[in-house]
Amino acid sequence: MNIPPFAVISGAQVQRALDGREKQITDLVEATYRLHGAGHSVNPPSYFLRFPDRPTARIIALPAAIGGRNRVDGLKWISSFPENVAAGVPRASAVLILNDHATGYPFAVLESSIISATRTAASAALAADRLSRDRARPTRVGFFGTGLIARYIHTYLAGTGWSFDEIGVHDLSADSAAGFRGYLDRADTGARITVHDTAEQLIRASDLVVFATVAGAPHVDDISWFAHNPLVLHVSLRDLAPQILLGSTNIVDDVEHCLKADTSPHLAEQLTGNRDFLAGTLDDVLASRVTLPTDRPVVFSPFGLGVLDLAVGKHVYDEVARAGELNVVDDFFHDVRRHG
Repeated sequence: MNIPPFAVISGAQVQRALDGREKQITDLVEATYRLHGAGHSVNPPSYFLRFPDRPTARIIALPAAIGGRNRVDGLKWISSFPENVAAGVPRASAVLILNDHATGYPFAVLESSIISATRTAASAALAADRLSRDRARPTRVGFFGTGLIARYIHTYLAGTGWSFDEIGVHDLSADSAAGFRGYLDRADTGARITVHDTAEQLIRASDLVVFATVAGAPHVDDISWFAHNPLVLHVSLRDLAPQILLGSTNIVDDVEHCLKADTSPHLAEQLTGNRDFLAGTLDDVLASRVTLPTDRPVVFSPFGLGVLDLAVGKHVYDEVARAGELNVVDDFFHDVRRHG
């Protein structure tokens, strides 16, 4: 048994391995959800590092192991520092460590903010497709929150066959909303683009609503805004008041992961004392174990599973290795003789 060589994969290499492969990565994410649903994974709770002097900031550890044909273990270590944005620095940064299944030795570290955004966007695109199959396919999408995650979600929607007649945009930052509109203009979507002044305007004008904010507590609490029964991708998890969820059909990626850390579903559980408001998981939808009604909003709240990061990260590693572009650190594991 040999110690695997250790490689470092840069963000530029990650992006080259993923660019233009939206359909392939979405299929990979779907396969990973199915593996997870079948019990072929280990995905313990995420661990939050918080700071008394920086209450808006956090760093999260997501350990996981995935089985199947490309089994791998590992850890995503991702920080969220919202105050970075005002200084012109991206909010999130991350690395992903891949561990050899046989020896436990780490064999790669990858820049992972791109991997994290990619798996989030692929999950959202997959959910948008599967959760809309029993209803009219949305033609009006609204983005509440217009940062990097919103951009990736739009890219993945477009890359998996979605087109829209109208695209709505709303953000508390006018500069961010304008920047996102500029991205949409450059993407040549063919849609009519509207920057909405209020959340209510955005939601009422959208059949598909994407929440991609940094909200720490619910700020949308009027169920009447959802009277047209839109499909809601609640990616940022803490935007909706419990009353919104209790009036909707709720799908999560993993029940135990999602109902903690004061997410909106967690608050709904605390309010009701039960989990009856959950219809099931996305894997339940994929396996046709859940039938979705069309007479109420459908809300998808994904906590974000470490197994998805592992699957996408292993794909990137394999692509970089296949291209012969691995940056191997010689003698990274140096003192490896037990007795010297």
